[in-house]
Amino acid sequence: MILQKQTSIYEKLQILADAAKYDVACTSSGTDRGGDGTGIGNCCRSGICHSFSADGRCISLLKILFTNECIYDCKYCINRRTNDVPRTSFTPDEICTLTIEFYRRNYIEGLFLSSGVLVSPNHTMELLYATLYKLRTQYNFQGYIHVKAIPGASMELIRKTGFLADRMSVNLELPTAEGLRLLAPHKTRKAILEPMRLVQLGTEQNRQEMTVYRNAPRFVPAGQSTQMIIGATQETDYQILQVSESLYQKFDLKRVFYSAFVPVNQDASLPARTDEGPPLLREHRLYQADWLLRYYHFRADEILSDKEPNFNVLFDPKCNWALKHLEVFPVEVNRADYKTLLRVPGIGYRSASRIVKARRMGQLDFADLKRMGVVLKRALYFITCKGKMMYPTKLEEDYIARNLLEAGEKLPRDKENMTFRQLSLFDDVRFGGGVW
Repeated sequence: MILQKQTSIYEKLQILADAAKYDVACTSSGTDRGGDGTGIGNCCRSGICHSFSADGRCISLLKILFTNECIYDCKYCINRRTNDVPRTSFTPDEICTLTIEFYRRNYIEGLFLSSGVLVSPNHTMELLYATLYKLRTQYNFQGYIHVKAIPGASMELIRKTGFLADRMSVNLELPTAEGLRLLAPHKTRKAILEPMRLVQLGTEQNRQEMTVYRNAPRFVPAGQSTQMIIGATQETDYQILQVSESLYQKFDLKRVFYSAFVPVNQDASLPARTDEGPPLLREHRLYQADWLLRYYHFRADEILSDKEPNFNVLFDPKCNWALKHLEVFPVEVNRADYKTLLRVPGIGYRSASRIVKARRMGQLDFADLKRMGVVLKRALYFITCKGKMMYPTKLEEDYIARNLLEAGEKLPRDKENMTFRQLSLFDDVRFGGGVW
């Protein structure tokens, strides 16, 4: 292990910002909470994630680890105990200084704070709590804060931290308990789910308190999220989607994030390194399917099944479902209900809402649909307007599939060349003396 002695805050920032790049469980705040005029910053629903790196990671928050030291030896993690990497830790005051200085320069709009496990889960959670407490009270920062809860830490510590954060997350790490036992034997599914349940129940209780006491302190107002690594273990896409569906239903999560496995360590238990890189297309398909679960009223067993447990590499999950269920189509857009419209490829939840509202004023045609944002090159095979299809079309799977492929399936841009480099805080900035 390489020990860092008398490390400057600048050097710590380089190490701990880089170490945080594999954690993708951060997104927009999802809540509106204005400042009271006495402090710095505010939290707006759309004010956080307006900038992304090439691989989709959010870069508008100061995204750092408190420490990259860790007592655990998770086989997939760059910060595992047995790895020989530079180690360092911030102090609570250093994180407060960084957050305020970057915020004042308009480089960031909030803080995403995660951590390795230093000494013990309780010790680490105490440090995170102390950091947020100082930032909120001593530094009077009222901007967005997303903090990781440390599994195994005291529930009381996590609860206290929840009154200081806007969003909390607990990393599921791997989709199944079997995968966790294989690659992270020091962690247990029970220790991960307990703080999730605490946040869920605390949020519900706080919501009820707010209806009675409007000035009651808010507990995790933006809800909770989690992250799981995809491709490090052998689960099928169907198993992963079932886990996500269960998390949404049982723990009221705002988001499940999927992180394509990046082979940063050599270990017999991990997939062998290949020239193909991380499974980014699989990650992309999972996000598409996740969107169907959250916004399109699909169930996991409609998207995939035991007979077809993995995604079609050629078509997105919604389009693949439509091709397998042609008996449902064509759909008459002037009569179909909202949920039926959501099942049509090329019609999103916004354009479905526009269709339902607009057709109250009269019959819609294909030109109207195009103006509403419907992607007709996909939808035309599955809809009729005033009883007619846009062009003469055979309602056959092979025919439609060939035509859709010619139109081009939307995949991640330049997915072959995508990198895992988080935007550096030092790329376009030069710090002079006395900044910190």
